[in-house]
Amino acid sequence: MPGQRTYNSPFDDLVGLRMISASGEQVVAEVTLSERHHQPNGIVHGGVYATVVETTASVGASLWLGEGRAAVGLSNHTDFLRSLSEGVLRIVAEPIQQGRTMQLWRVEVSDEQSRPVASGRVRLMNLPAESA
Repeated sequence: MPGQRTYNSPFDDLVGLRMISASGEQVVAEVTLSERHHQPNGIVHGGVYATVVETTASVGASLWLGEGRAAVGLSNHTDFLRSLSEGVLRIVAEPIQQGRTMQLWRVEVSDEQSRPVASGRVRLMNLPAESA
Protein backbone atom coordinates (compact mmCIF):
# COMPACT_ATOMS: atom_id res chain seq x y z
CA MET A 1 0.00 0.00 0.00
CA PRO A 2 2.96 2.43 0.04
CA GLY A 3 2.52 5.53 -2.12
CA GLN A 4 5.04 7.11 -4.43
CA ARG A 5 4.67 10.71 -3.27
CA THR A 6 7.58 12.74 -1.99
CA TYR A 7 7.27 15.53 0.52
CA ASN A 8 9.19 18.75 0.92
CA SER A 9 8.22 22.00 2.55
CA PRO A 10 9.82 25.43 2.98
CA PHE A 11 10.21 24.58 6.68
CA ASP A 12 12.22 21.46 5.80
CA ASP A 13 14.47 23.66 3.67
CA LEU A 14 14.83 26.15 6.55
CA VAL A 15 15.94 23.37 8.92
CA GLY A 16 18.13 21.76 6.23
CA LEU A 17 16.36 18.39 6.34
CA ARG A 18 17.36 16.16 3.40
CA MET A 19 15.41 13.00 2.69
CA ILE A 20 17.76 10.14 1.80
CA SER A 21 15.00 7.57 1.29
CA ALA A 22 11.32 7.52 2.10
CA SER A 23 8.60 4.87 2.07
CA GLY A 24 5.69 3.80 4.21
CA GLU A 25 8.01 1.35 5.96
CA GLN A 26 11.02 3.57 6.68
CA VAL A 27 12.22 7.14 6.26
CA VAL A 28 15.91 8.05 6.39
CA ALA A 29 17.01 11.69 6.45
CA GLU A 30 19.98 13.88 7.38
CA VAL A 31 20.64 17.38 8.68
CA THR A 32 24.05 19.06 8.61
CA LEU A 33 24.23 21.11 11.79
CA SER A 34 25.51 24.68 11.94
CA GLU A 35 25.21 27.74 14.18
CA ARG A 36 21.75 28.45 12.76
CA HIS A 37 20.51 25.37 14.69
CA HIS A 38 21.92 26.57 18.04
CA GLN A 39 20.15 27.84 21.10
CA PRO A 40 21.89 30.65 23.09
CA ASN A 41 24.23 28.20 24.88
CA GLY A 42 25.82 27.08 21.61
CA ILE A 43 24.22 23.64 21.33
CA VAL A 44 21.53 22.40 18.97
CA HIS A 45 18.05 23.61 19.95
CA GLY A 46 15.68 20.84 21.06
CA GLY A 47 13.15 22.12 18.55
CA VAL A 48 15.42 20.87 15.75
CA TYR A 49 15.16 17.33 17.12
CA ALA A 50 11.39 17.57 17.62
CA THR A 51 11.06 18.93 14.08
CA VAL A 52 12.97 16.12 12.38
CA VAL A 53 11.13 13.51 14.46
CA GLU A 54 7.71 14.89 13.49
CA THR A 55 8.59 15.48 9.84
CA THR A 56 10.07 12.05 9.10
CA ALA A 57 7.22 10.24 10.89
CA SER A 58 4.62 12.32 9.01
CA VAL A 59 6.25 11.65 5.64
CA GLY A 60 6.42 7.89 6.22
CA ALA A 61 2.89 7.69 7.57
CA SER A 62 1.50 9.66 4.61
CA LEU A 63 3.41 7.56 2.10
CA TRP A 64 1.98 4.41 3.68
CA LEU A 65 -1.53 5.77 3.22
CA GLY A 66 -1.03 6.45 -0.49
CA GLU A 67 -2.66 8.97 -2.80
CA GLY A 68 -5.66 10.91 -1.58
CA ARG A 69 -4.79 10.57 2.13
CA ALA A 70 -2.39 12.22 4.54
CA ALA A 71 -1.28 11.70 8.13
CA VAL A 72 -1.12 14.58 10.61
CA GLY A 73 0.57 14.56 13.99
CA LEU A 74 -1.51 14.27 17.16
CA SER A 75 1.39 14.02 19.59
CA ASN A 76 5.16 14.20 19.45
CA HIS A 77 7.20 12.94 22.39
CA THR A 78 10.88 13.60 21.76
CA ASP A 79 13.58 12.85 24.33
CA PHE A 80 16.92 14.66 24.03
CA LEU A 81 19.76 12.26 24.83
CA ARG A 82 23.02 14.01 23.88
CA SER A 83 23.96 17.62 23.13
CA LEU A 84 25.73 18.54 19.90
CA SER A 85 27.08 21.71 18.33
CA GLU A 86 28.07 20.43 14.90
CA GLY A 87 28.11 17.39 12.65
CA VAL A 88 25.51 15.49 10.68
CA LEU A 89 22.34 14.08 12.20
CA ARG A 90 20.99 10.82 10.79
CA ILE A 91 17.28 10.33 11.32
CA VAL A 92 15.53 6.95 10.89
CA ALA A 93 11.75 6.69 11.27
CA GLU A 94 9.86 3.37 11.31
CA PRO A 95 6.27 2.45 12.12
CA ILE A 96 5.31 0.73 15.34
CA GLN A 97 1.62 0.47 14.43
CA GLN A 98 -0.28 1.37 11.25
CA GLY A 99 -4.05 1.23 11.47
CA ARG A 100 -7.16 2.41 9.71
CA THR A 101 -7.44 5.73 11.61
CA MET A 102 -4.12 6.16 13.42
CA GLN A 103 -0.44 5.34 13.25
CA LEU A 104 2.44 5.33 15.74
CA TRP A 105 6.00 5.87 14.53
CA ARG A 106 9.35 5.60 16.33
CA VAL A 107 12.17 7.90 15.25
CA GLU A 108 15.83 7.57 16.22
CA VAL A 109 18.29 10.44 15.73
CA SER A 110 22.02 9.69 15.85
CA ASP A 111 25.29 11.50 15.25
CA GLU A 112 28.12 10.65 12.85
CA GLN A 113 29.48 8.08 15.31
CA SER A 114 26.05 6.35 15.44
CA ARG A 115 25.54 7.52 19.03
CA PRO A 116 21.92 8.24 20.00
CA VAL A 117 21.16 11.96 20.14
CA ALA A 118 17.36 12.00 20.37
CA SER A 119 14.52 9.50 20.31
CA GLY A 120 10.88 10.14 19.60
CA ARG A 121 7.42 8.70 19.08
CA VAL A 122 4.78 10.38 16.98
CA ARG A 123 1.07 9.47 17.02
CA LEU A 124 -0.61 10.42 13.73
CA MET A 125 -4.20 10.57 12.52
CA ASN A 126 -5.01 9.30 9.02
CA LEU A 127 -7.11 11.78 7.03
CA PRO A 128 -8.30 12.35 3.49
CA ALA A 129 -5.63 14.60 1.92
CA GLU A 130 -8.07 17.53 1.48
CA SER A 131 -8.64 17.53 5.28
CA ALA A 132 -4.95 17.64 6.20
